[in-house]
Amino acid sequence: MPALSVRHLLGIKYLNEQDIQLIFETADQFKEVINRSIKKVPSLRDITIANIFFENSTRTKLSFELAEKRLSADVLNFSASQSSVKKGETLIDTVNNILSMKVDMVVMRHPNPGAGIFLSKHVKASIINAGDGAHEHPTQALLDSYSIREKLGDVAGKKVIIVGDILHSRVALSNIFALKLQGAKVKVCGPKTLIPKHIESLGVEVEPDLRKALAWCDVANMLRVQNERMEMSYFPTTREYTQQYGINKEILESLDKEIVIMHPGPINRGVEITSDVADSSQSIILHQVENGVAIRMAVIYLLASQLN
Repeated sequence: MPALSVRHLLGIKYLNEQDIQLIFETADQFKEVINRSIKKVPSLRDITIANIFFENSTRTKLSFELAEKRLSADVLNFSASQSSVKKGETLIDTVNNILSMKVDMVVMRHPNPGAGIFLSKHVKASIINAGDGAHEHPTQALLDSYSIREKLGDVAGKKVIIVGDILHSRVALSNIFALKLQGAKVKVCGPKTLIPKHIESLGVEVEPDLRKALAWCDVANMLRVQNERMEMSYFPTTREYTQQYGINKEILESLDKEIVIMHPGPINRGVEITSDVADSSQSIILHQVENGVAIRMAVIYLLASQLN
């Protein structure tokens, strides 16, 4: 059986193109499973997975939990807000206490970039990064690429614009790595204050004009403004941001082609995207949510098959 080149999923930058294709092919099979009347497979009946979230999450946490249960794994859910972390316990102590319960895999979201990498060097369990600060969010990027592949047949050669708060977005960085690895052309668009200084070094272009960006692209991935990561104001008002970088039906209809609209969620309706666009036939936002379960099943299954 083909195997991933990595023992952990810490970030897209540690994967190669074969890894991504293997994850997609495995997700294809699991997508059939989750659309059957009996949605479970006994693949991971002897595996215990701990979901450790040091930051709030609804969609990602539910998606991982559902993926784990579909694979028949035993699941432990740990929320740092109700834990000993509040009393000053270190990350390694917290995780080691959980691992002493004989956990095989840890899915972790943490506010500090590199937390998963740090952990992978100190514990024996397989680590899946469910988002580390403004660094990476690999499963989101995988499900985004998988959704583009499903809609357009392939990712290679496609033109993708990522619009919004690139500076604070782990989704943007992981998406850039994943899309470039698969041969897509990538541009970013947003206020100058929300574009990282050396973004071109990742092989992407900056297009400050949203209408030009949309006229160029096949796919527009709309990101929300990450107010919770901002210690100061990066643009004058939300209204002005929406006027310059928000997509509405009128803008979409002014294009001479149909483009695919994506959003990693949660959506700030009326800010980066209007409801009539989010709910339109060009939007694949709900497909992304469905594909998230299949992709996470694939990642968990492939990593679990390497556990000894």
